Amino acid sequence: AFQLIEEVRRQFRERPGIMAGTEKPDYGRAVAIVTAAAQKELLGPGVLAIFLPVLVGFGMGFSDPVKGAQALGGYLAGAILTGQLMAVLLANSGGAWDNAKKKIEDGFLGGKGTEYHKAGVICDTVGDPFKDTAGPALNPLIKVMNLVGILIAPVVIQPIAPAARLAVVLFSLAALAFAVYWSKRGSIADQVEMAAATAEPVPAGKGDR
Repeated sequence: AFQLIEEVRRQFRERPGIMAGTEKPDYGRAVAIVTAAAQKELLGPGVLAIFLPVLVGFGMGFSDPVKGAQALGGYLAGAILTGQLMAVLLANSGGAWDNAKKKIEDGFLGGKGTEYHKAGVICDTVGDPFKDTAGPALNPLIKVMNLVGILIAPVVIQPIAPAARLAVVLFSLAALAFAVYWSKRGSIADQVEMAAATAEPVPAGKGDR
């Protein structure tokens, strides 16, 4: 969002014809920024969704491949159950918080300008991502985990050399460690805020010249 705002401001500043209606903005640049940011934020959860089933299936099947398949089935069942409950929770709570602000704006509890309305604005800010992004995003996450589990199940139950199984486990652990590191580095918004906080302040009067 920060990069997109800066791009919009840049286009308005460098291309005054946009406001006058004589020039069209560069939509492609804005779409490219949003797409790149979404792909970067998706990398960590995507790696987790792909390699966690692989780690469970191969890691729990060292002594007996069937145990690895059973562990994989239990993992997928738990992911479906908890993911479904979490998705319903996020969708319902987000919708309730979003509608709370609208209810207050219609005159409930004093309407706009009250402390209740200020709290409702915060509820709307939190509720919109809950019901529009976080809740629905769990659906493809569950699907990817189950798809990976189904694809690797025929290989998990096969007797494989311990060295090959260990190599798969180590590679999965490395991928998961990378995903955790990528998630801990913070979002793009956090990086922008950190860069702004560490930037050297401009001396007084220097920016007026």
